[in-house]
Amino acid sequence: MEVIHVPRPSKKAMNPERPANALLLSQVSHLQHAERRLPLRYRTKIYTHAIETEGEAAEYIREVTEAIHQAHADAAKRRARHARRPVIEIAAAADEGTKRKSRSKAKAKSGAKRGRKKKR
Repeated sequence: MEVIHVPRPSKKAMNPERPANALLLSQVSHLQHAERRLPLRYRTKIYTHAIETEGEAAEYIREVTEAIHQAHADAAKRRARHARRPVIEIAAAADEGTKRKSRSKAKAKSGAKRGRKKKR
């Protein structure tokens, strides 16, 4: 396979003081939506409508991404802790001695016994 050379980005590529563009603000909005689904202890205290620069957006994106990773790691620890608990298996069987007729069959037979007249 041929190696593809990717040039380094210029030093002007990231400017923390530059106003955030629409794409970056859209990403902030999507992350805010994801952050709302996290438990309260993982949420940031950053007001997203006040984000105006690339540096502020980068800080918010970093904090939310770390919070999401931490929430997933903590959930995995809880699942592993619960998986180690012993499981008590209980065997249960239905009583096979009692058999009941379905209602529809019982109604059909009772109607025939009453001697209903046939239509002519």
